[in-house]
Amino acid sequence: MSSTGPELWVVRHGETEWSRDGRHTSVTDLPLTESGEEAATALASRLADVEFDLVLTSPRRRARRTAELAGFPDADVDDDLVEWAYGDYEGVTTAEIREDVPGWTVWTHPTPGGETPDDVSTRLDRVVRRTREHDRSLVFAHGHSLRVLTARWLEQTAAEGRFFKLDTATVSVLGYEREHPALLTWNS
Repeated sequence: MSSTGPELWVVRHGETEWSRDGRHTSVTDLPLTESGEEAATALASRLADVEFDLVLTSPRRRARRTAELAGFPDADVDDDLVEWAYGDYEGVTTAEIREDVPGWTVWTHPTPGGETPDDVSTRLDRVVRRTREHDRSLVFAHGHSLRVLTARWLEQTAAEGRFFKLDTATVSVLGYEREHPALLTWNS
């Protein structure tokens, strides 16, 4: 893996009860499960030999704890990295939402009381700009927000994030191939 420009390393937080159970979690500030703590700790050896000139984390404790266990207790909190606000769908599974709204996805349907794709793009565009000012950045955040961040890094719309399945406690790397933003490693 090599990049001809800035790199952005993205880490989704470790498992929580709700991520394990498929419940949409944005503002609910859940702790990591025991499994989530173990997986976050295992990230430390994967990231230890990489030098980052900027390390950011979502303010949610699941992301901050993952950063801490992965060896980055002093990560700067960036409110722009919070998860997509699900509004009325907070704590609800996709299957439950689809009982009332057939075919619903966060990518294609409204989230009553929550954020729009444009809202999420606006704040993650700020993260893209900020991280592109550094050689190598690392961010700890959430499933949907990181998928939108990836789409925006690749100069795509937020909805294109639907193509980037992202598991908990995984490392992905965004960078460049020549002058083009590129996906270097995903869901590793």
